Amino acid sequence: MNAPVSPAETLRSALATLLDGLPPKRAAQAVERLIAHYRGATPTDAPILRDRADVAAYAAYRMPATFEAVRAALGAFADAVPGWVPKSHVDVGGGTGAATWAVSATWSGGRSVTVLDWAEPALALGREIAAANPALQRAGWRRARIGKDLGLDDTDLVTVSYVLNELTEADRAALVDAAASAARAVVIVEAGTPGGYARIIEARDRLIAAGFHIAAPCPHSAACPIVPGEDWCHFSARVSRSSLHRRVKSGSLAYEDEKFSYVAATRLPVAPAASRVVRRPQIRKGQVLMELCEPDERLSRTTVTKRHGDLYKAARDADWGDAWPPHAQEP
Repeated sequence: MNAPVSPAETLRSALATLLDGLPPKRAAQAVERLIAHYRGATPTDAPILRDRADVAAYAAYRMPATFEAVRAALGAFADAVPGWVPKSHVDVGGGTGAATWAVSATWSGGRSVTVLDWAEPALALGREIAAANPALQRAGWRRARIGKDLGLDDTDLVTVSYVLNELTEADRAALVDAAASAARAVVIVEAGTPGGYARIIEARDRLIAAGFHIAAPCPHSAACPIVPGEDWCHFSARVSRSSLHRRVKSGSLAYEDEKFSYVAATRLPVAPAASRVVRRPQIRKGQVLMELCEPDERLSRTTVTKRHGDLYKAARDADWGDAWPPHAQEP
């Protein structure tokens, strides 16, 4: 019997098919323009993706990385709220729908799905790509301005990925408030930069003020212990590249690391991580050095050595962003 194809593999295949009909030179030009935009700091409420070529280039350039970042955030959220499965999902500013693919990879089963975006070409292409994913074939794709006039129906889960950077401060606040009013759970992902982290903290504060509990990445719902301007909280997701993906991105490696910041919050009871690994563990001879965010609102450094037995083995396998210590073990 053939093993089932994962959503990640299905998405890569769909994107490869999508790029087959797009001249590489045109795709590269569109990617360069999009990179220039996303590196800028000027918010806009105008559609960035102008036509199918733009959207196809964007999908090849961003969808695999967005999918992996959102899937990592959702995985941490699911660990903190075990047994809960969303029955409805609204992806705000979802474009071609990478977050909807990540949700289907995190929780099996059917659910109602709605993608909201202001770029009609992105919605059209997202609908086309989603035909390859059985969990998304009945999804709704709706044009909407993302900002202060956004209205959201009640839903279990709202995702907002790589959207806040495109909004004014007032529209960011309105979007987070609308999500908090409509959803039982909200997951927001931004670029893993100081600016992306600042936007995540801003959203985190608003969600807590609205009565939400932080499920991940923080082990608490109190103030972040990071001093603004001195550091920022971010994580990394490994992204596999197809040959077509490498060509469009002018890359030679078979993978890339997507840096992202996120917050996952809910009105449900949560069991957050005892602590969170906030930097890549350093493996030395006979010891592992780990930097942790602790439940008592502080950052700490700990060293796990061979004398810790099974915990040392777990530390050698621990990755950046993981909960610590592993379930059912104590340091």
